[in-house]
Amino acid sequence: MILDNDGTHNHPSVKAWLEKHPRFNLHFTPTSSSRLNLVERWFGEITRKRIRRGIFKSVQELVAAIEEYIRYKNEDSKPFVWTKKVEQILEKEH
Repeated sequence: MILDNDGTHNHPSVKAWLEKHPRFNLHFTPTSSSRLNLVERWFGEITRKRIRRGIFKSVQELVAAIEEYIRYKNEDSKPFVWTKKVEQILEKEH
């Protein structure tokens, strides 16, 4: 599993679960590298393209806008494709 570099993954209950499930190996993204986390990239996109451009008078309107954006994106979904080689990404991290 690839995870962000968050301290919650070191919690005793997480460690106990991992001991019972040895087929899972944890790999952490480097600190300050949110651009490598595809979930964070997606949240950045929805923020830039829908939330910041809107005016919402209630939480329900905000939720509706987010759900509408997700439906729109899912109609013509495309996989994310990295455009750089691993070596280029790792070089920038160091």
